[in-house]
Amino acid sequence: MDKRTILAIVLSLAVLFTYQIFFAKPPAPPKAVPAKEIKQATVDTAVKQQAPAQTATAQAAAPQKPALKKIVSGTEALPKDIRVETENYTAVFSTRGAALKSFQLKKYQKECTRCIGDIWPVIKNFAMGKKQPPKGNGNELIELVALQENMPYPLALTFPESQSEINAHSVYDAAVTTLDMTKDKKLNRLVFSRTFSDGIKVEKIFTFNPDNYSIVLDVTVSNLTNAPITQTPYLNWYEYIDPTQKADSYSKEGPVAYVSKSIKRKTSADVSKEETIGPDVSWGGFERKYFMAVMIPENPSLTSINMSRDDSNMVSVNLKGAKNIIPPAQSGSFKYNLFIGPKDYSMLKKQGLSLEEAVEFESVIPGLKWLSIGLLICIKFLHQFVANYGVAIILLTLLIKLLFWPLGNMSYKSMKEMQKIQPKITALREKYKDDQAKLGQETMALYKAHKVNPFGGCLPILIQIPVFIGLYNTLLYAIELRHSPFFWWIQDLSAKDPYYITPIVMGATQFIQQKMTPSMGDPMQAKIMLAMPIVFTFIFLNFPSGLVIYWLVNNIISIGQQVYINKKFAD
Repeated sequence: MDKRTILAIVLSLAVLFTYQIFFAKPPAPPKAVPAKEIKQATVDTAVKQQAPAQTATAQAAAPQKPALKKIVSGTEALPKDIRVETENYTAVFSTRGAALKSFQLKKYQKECTRCIGDIWPVIKNFAMGKKQPPKGNGNELIELVALQENMPYPLALTFPESQSEINAHSVYDAAVTTLDMTKDKKLNRLVFSRTFSDGIKVEKIFTFNPDNYSIVLDVTVSNLTNAPITQTPYLNWYEYIDPTQKADSYSKEGPVAYVSKSIKRKTSADVSKEETIGPDVSWGGFERKYFMAVMIPENPSLTSINMSRDDSNMVSVNLKGAKNIIPPAQSGSFKYNLFIGPKDYSMLKKQGLSLEEAVEFESVIPGLKWLSIGLLICIKFLHQFVANYGVAIILLTLLIKLLFWPLGNMSYKSMKEMQKIQPKITALREKYKDDQAKLGQETMALYKAHKVNPFGGCLPILIQIPVFIGLYNTLLYAIELRHSPFFWWIQDLSAKDPYYITPIVMGATQFIQQKMTPSMGDPMQAKIMLAMPIVFTFIFLNFPSGLVIYWLVNNIISIGQQVYINKKFAD
């Protein structure tokens, strides 16, 4: 077996290995809540309905029964909701915890309303006489707050290391019930305050910028007692993980943090009972594939982050600040920036806080992040002129092919030359079949005499692999391409072709290209190479359709280039 045969086998195994990487089994879902606990939760709910006046004190780290009422000047006050409207989102805050109850993004929907579903379940159900289950509301907006009854709300502020009665369920006062910034595009504030019975007053001020997804949080803690108090603030994000929800093998949904200039992320299933990272935490929070909610401290060098998951499938991300000693009759302040929105690389880059590191451009092979970012920039630049990301990908393919056109010509010429000397190589194999060392020497001498590079034919594939991986990451994780249509049945370039038309056509062009490639005369190698189009077709079935379009267009151009070289050599 010669070196080219071995190389062909290695490339085939590399493709299969890549398949395993791309289609690895999704992470195991979080542990389901035991039936006993579910039953107990139901009983608790019934008790709550029968006795709504009861209250309970809860620690910040555990979703216990919330204190739904507080005493103010002898009267009881129920928690209320405050709605904040901008052009980008609708946020609902609650006076319980002075925290976030809901955050919906107006420009992003859960499902692609234009997309056609996978054809195979339709065919299968039709064959079995089953009706298709009704689809969800395609206009449902992305919700970045996932809660379960009795859970504390995200952005609750707690001081678990002190003896203060402040907890995630404390009910605050707020002067307004709604903030509408859709017309008046000016900075606006939402102020929560409460004076606790232990002589501590807490004020939380959220400042909203209607033009983006950034929010500023200023916290003031006033000491109304006659003795110094020590407070270590915890700003918390709580997220309920549905154990019945199917996990996405491409999405590392869970806690994320940027610590010591390095991204740290965990899937929700991998979060232990409690884990502390830091200090030097630039930001931390909870991420999804295309969206995230992160808390940014004022002093990263004095900030650490705690990640935990309890038995009720609640993941807690707690941003722990510096210890602050507040003298009597004085105040201490803490400041945070918040970003709750899409993982738009350009938008995050402008923040200047390394938030763009959350975009997962290195999911396959580390070191190609720069290529993925470069391809994204090129695609967005071309999109400005054609207004279609699918067309932009085709234009990008043409530019890449044009850039490497001379190298491709050299590769095809090398393969033609190899075909010409193949009879001489066969003769050498027969002559030196019992002397492999001599066969290698004579073969290399033959290559040198005819100025042939035996590996020249592999150059096109080797060039395409890095671009392929870079584009794969771009299509899979760049939110700009999420739900981006091409034409006809392809309405989401980041998802697979629902009818598998483009992968099949791509496989056909791969087969044509393989048949046009000069044969090297080795039967084993020929069989392996002829099987490659079939292998590629099956691998590409579930790849993003934008990536399949890139490879398909590249094959078509390569076929044209090979026809050109063949005619030139024939003349």
